[in-house]
Amino acid sequence: MVDRVRPRDLTFLAEETPETPLHNATIEIFDPGEGEGAFDHARLVALIRDRIAFVPRYRQRLQTVPGHLANPVWVDDENFDLGFHVRRSALPRPGTSAQLLELVSRIVSRPLDRTRPLWEIYFVEGLEGGRVALLSKTHQALVDGVHTVDLGQLLLDLQPEARELDPDDWVPRRSPNPARLLSSAVRENLTDPGVLLDTVRTGSRAVAREADRRSSRVRSFAAAATGRRPKRRGVINGPLSQQRRVVTVETRLSDYRKVREAHGGTVNDVILATVTGALRAWLMTRAESMGGLRQVRAVVPVSVIDEELEATSLGSQIAAHFVDLPISETSPVVRLHQVSYSFQAHKDTGRSVAANRLAGIAGFAPTTFHAIGSRVANAELRRGYQLSVTNVPGPQTPLYAAGARMLASYPVPPLTPGHPLAISVTSYDGGVFYGITADRDWIPDAELLGSCVQEALEELLELSSATRERAPRGRRNPKAKPRPKPGS
Repeated sequence: MVDRVRPRDLTFLAEETPETPLHNATIEIFDPGEGEGAFDHARLVALIRDRIAFVPRYRQRLQTVPGHLANPVWVDDENFDLGFHVRRSALPRPGTSAQLLELVSRIVSRPLDRTRPLWEIYFVEGLEGGRVALLSKTHQALVDGVHTVDLGQLLLDLQPEARELDPDDWVPRRSPNPARLLSSAVRENLTDPGVLLDTVRTGSRAVAREADRRSSRVRSFAAAATGRRPKRRGVINGPLSQQRRVVTVETRLSDYRKVREAHGGTVNDVILATVTGALRAWLMTRAESMGGLRQVRAVVPVSVIDEELEATSLGSQIAAHFVDLPISETSPVVRLHQVSYSFQAHKDTGRSVAANRLAGIAGFAPTTFHAIGSRVANAELRRGYQLSVTNVPGPQTPLYAAGARMLASYPVPPLTPGHPLAISVTSYDGGVFYGITADRDWIPDAELLGSCVQEALEELLELSSATRERAPRGRRNPKAKPRPKPGS
């Protein structure tokens, strides 16, 4: 029995273009330690070789069926080369954060090689302070949270001492020859109506996509011939180039808790209010007008308990929640209350999952949650949102890779068609780490948005002191009697 690619996973492969490579990435910063036991490229290779058996898909590649009579299949890569996937790079010492992000931007702009397993990890040396970085890149078709979790979830331990595991005796199975693939496809199409339906749907979608691409090329040629410029669709939305720009921001979790204690809501509410304030400040600093833009519709993937959704190995399902970020509101506290009110409706459904439960999942689950969240955002493109924001709580204790302590973890979300900006957030070990991915041509000032995140949080903190007057939460009955003042 062949391991056929599921239609949902195939969608991410079929819809990928040079302008929209559909892979998630993560930047992790480590203190490598000193001496013979220091974390280096060789130790990373040994660690991955030790753990990769838990994610068999990471040693499999795609193989198409002759004549496209059925969806492609996953087969073991008989020439699997771990050295190809675990790469070594370096910055000129002492490498700055800006230099690291420039390297990351170039790497995440490149699509993965489809003739090999769909992932890469870069070990980057030379960072200032003696630190090293890991940049992992995994295709959305690979990590579904059902059959496969992100490899990054398995590389980290609670203690500096690595776990003892059984030796890996993996031997690749021979890839099926074209005749076998063809006969298997014919047999499944005749005996399983579901396989036939998937094949027909895949073919129909391929024809529709090719028609859209040809129509787009014709429109572009006509516009060039007549000298017309393509109509701009707004600051947040527009066409994508093949290049990306990545920005990271590090903040402290204690600051969000301080704002929460002063004004209510949750840490997630405060993070989204910070994003709202950052977008507002960033848009106001641009030379172009906001054009009457009063709110930004964001899709925020959330963890839920819902038997109607596909089960995952993480103990919960991931669903889309839509929230209108009130960027026209001048008061940071009112913005927070409006965001909090939107999520209160979600909490009232009884489907929501507590943040501490997500943070307590074995391994470093944020990498897997971000991958699933990106899949959800991609699936909801027809709903007409403007921005995707994924926030995942991680463990608040230090984690280690081959004895090296992880200092920071920045998610790098992919961009979807027509959406040149995406934001993801991970909390870990007392920090809240933002990863901002922007189209390099459409949003050349992405670094300014990163600065605005810091300023928006500082603005909320200033309004959270004990001496500040707090904005009321919710509407108050005008006929209600005023509350007596303390001591009266």
